[in-house]
Amino acid sequence: MRYVIVSIVKGEAGDFNNNLRKEVFQKFKAKSSKLPAHFTIKSPFENENIYEVEEVLERFTQNNNKANYTLNGYDHFDDRVIFMKVDMSDEGKKLHDKLIDELSKVSYINFDKKDGKNKIFHVTISSKKIKKIYNELWCYVNQFNCNFHCVFDNICIYKWEENTWKLHKEYLF
Repeated sequence: MRYVIVSIVKGEAGDFNNNLRKEVFQKFKAKSSKLPAHFTIKSPFENENIYEVEEVLERFTQNNNKANYTLNGYDHFDDRVIFMKVDMSDEGKKLHDKLIDELSKVSYINFDKKDGKNKIFHVTISSKKIKKIYNELWCYVNQFNCNFHCVFDNICIYKWEENTWKLHKEYLF
């Protein structure tokens, strides 16, 4: 089975991202993730049984507190990905890094620079085949104000089923 671990962006900020991604698809046919608005904690991985991960997340969310972050403006990875910038609070960064330490104890969970402690936190707007329309897309996205207060208050496991990501389990702080 294929899984991914994320934190869902909820409320006004999540709605904004989800709606902007729909608009970008309708206007430019530029695709994005099949996940709702989120920042990634662990990129997709494969394993048959994730009981160990579930135990870690259950314990972690019971023993830690939520933290704040903001979505403030836009950025990009070259001309491949356009995203909303996450300005993670110091408490949020410590919380995230502690979570990475705990998940790293699971034998089949391995982090790299894209999803480990020093990742660039971001909430993707578009990431699928945008090189040819990058400049137009970048100008379009930047006409919208992006400044949202958010809370890192959840960790979700999604499972790849029927050609989409489906919520497997949500853990709340």
